[in-house]
Amino acid sequence: MTSTDTEELGPVDYLVVEFPPATSHFTGEMAAELDKLVTSGTIRVLDLVILTKGSDGELDVLEVDDLEDAGELRAAEAKLAGLLAEEDVVNLAAAMEPGTTAGVLVWENVWAGPFASAARRSGGQLIANGRIPIQAILASIEADEEGE
Repeated sequence: MTSTDTEELGPVDYLVVEFPPATSHFTGEMAAELDKLVTSGTIRVLDLVILTKGSDGELDVLEVDDLEDAGELRAAEAKLAGLLAEEDVVNLAAAMEPGTTAGVLVWENVWAGPFASAARRSGGQLIANGRIPIQAILASIEADEEGE
């Protein structure tokens, strides 16, 4: 990432998606959707790793370039900045159940970069950030509909 890239750096988020062994059905759909977000300029992938936690708790970490069948993820590979440190990966893996596989994605919200940059130039400082879980939003909508 160059200094030009960081001048208008947008907010950075991450997620960990766990796949229990009996429910995983990889069709490539997730990679295609990720590629759409990257190609449209909505996000910039900063890091992407695949974690496998054995039934004994042993952790195996794969980078995208380690995967033989990475499919659409290859498009994002050039954008990877390797942001996650080994300690980050170990801490994230602590939330995984033994015998599962998880994908860890770190991305920049490119769409918000110009606004975040303008806020910084204006002397603004980020003092709070968060995400509202979709389950909470759906529960709120349902409660409103029941109250009408």
